[in-house]
Amino acid sequence: MSELRFTEDHEWLRAESDGSVTVGITAFAQNALGDVVFVQLPELQSYAKGAEAATVESVKAASGVYMPLDGEVIEVNPALDSSPELVNEDPLGEGWFFRFKPADADAVGQLLDQDAYDRLIKAQDDV
Repeated sequence: MSELRFTEDHEWLRAESDGSVTVGITAFAQNALGDVVFVQLPELQSYAKGAEAATVESVKAASGVYMPLDGEVIEVNPALDSSPELVNEDPLGEGWFFRFKPADADAVGQLLDQDAYDRLIKAQDDV
C-alpha cells in the first residue's frame, strides 16, 4: 500500500498516480463512531481546507469529514450510498469517501505521517 498521510481530524489521504488524492476516515475514527448507517458525500466542487465536505452518521453520532487541503472534489465513492457499512468494514480501502485535486500537490506531504498519527491517537487514548 502506498504511504498514507493523516489529519488531526482522523482523515487519511493517499496520493494517486494521476495527481489526485483519495480521502477516507481512519480505523480509529470509524471505531469511535460505531456502526455507520449513512454517508453524505460532497458535491463535485472546490472546497477550502477545513470546510466540511462530507458527513458520516452512525448509531452513536454524526460527524463531519473535513477537506484536508484546498482543492476540487472530482469523484465520490458511489458504493457508500447503498453500503455505508464499507466505512466500518474497510476504512482504508473500499470505504473511501472522495477524491480531489489539491490546489498545492506538495501540501499532501506536509500532513501527518503514520508515526505522527500513531502518536496523536495514543495521546488521545491517554486522556
